[in-house]
Amino acid sequence: MCSVKSLSQRKIMHFFRIEKHIYVTEQPEELIQEEPIKPKKRSRPLTMKKRRRRLLPFVPSKDSRQRSAQLRSLASALTNLNIKYTNDLTYVPGMAPRSANQAMFEIGGVQVLPKEDFETLEQCRAMHKLGEYPPLVVVEDQFEGYTVEADGPIKDFTLIAEYTGDVDYLKNRENDDCDSIMTLLLCEDSSKSLVICPDKYGNISRFISGINNHNRFSKKKLNCKCVRYSINGEVRVLIVATRDIAKGERLYYDYNGYEYQYPTHHFL
Repeated sequence: MCSVKSLSQRKIMHFFRIEKHIYVTEQPEELIQEEPIKPKKRSRPLTMKKRRRRLLPFVPSKDSRQRSAQLRSLASALTNLNIKYTNDLTYVPGMAPRSANQAMFEIGGVQVLPKEDFETLEQCRAMHKLGEYPPLVVVEDQFEGYTVEADGPIKDFTLIAEYTGDVDYLKNRENDDCDSIMTLLLCEDSSKSLVICPDKYGNISRFISGINNHNRFSKKKLNCKCVRYSINGEVRVLIVATRDIAKGERLYYDYNGYEYQYPTHHFL
């Protein structure tokens, strides 16, 4: 079993494929200067338009030692389960090909990720490459197993992670004992429906806890949700905060957000 302390900084860099040895903690001064004041447009009192909420990029912890401890906790948990880290959907020969993941096959369609939110996603992915991740730590609970806790404040509607792992046909996983299979694509022809299986490849998303759908008080724990989006014609799953999350709070979402098929009666 791999100890958190046994993972050196160099091993962490290699494990997460971090490109730079120096973590970026502050924005360059020219990026934080105030934007020039733009002239106000004439108001239109008779036409009211509701402003759409925009995904927020996560804010990493400022302390480099704290960030290293967060990554060690995730690397240790993944290593103990023999899971390799990936921040992408993986397509393995013998499973579903990438060509099978097309949003147009979804029953009723999939919402398209807006341009502004796609920019937020790309910003977060760029931060990952620099070793900057959301302020999260993986904690092993004697009753719930591996869980995820906030190691700093997270604002409502912050992009927490993308759900990653091997993409496979649902029909191939109906009797699978993996406890973290995620719905990816639901088709009229069920033989073409896809799931994400983080049993060999994955990231921190596979450790986020689910609520007990049979306990009405359990819904009070909800603080994030999974949302499926069409991105460049492919379906991907993003985990987003649904309210402000305080440091020390455990992350929970509804495993049955799309279809009521996941058994959660034994969840605490």
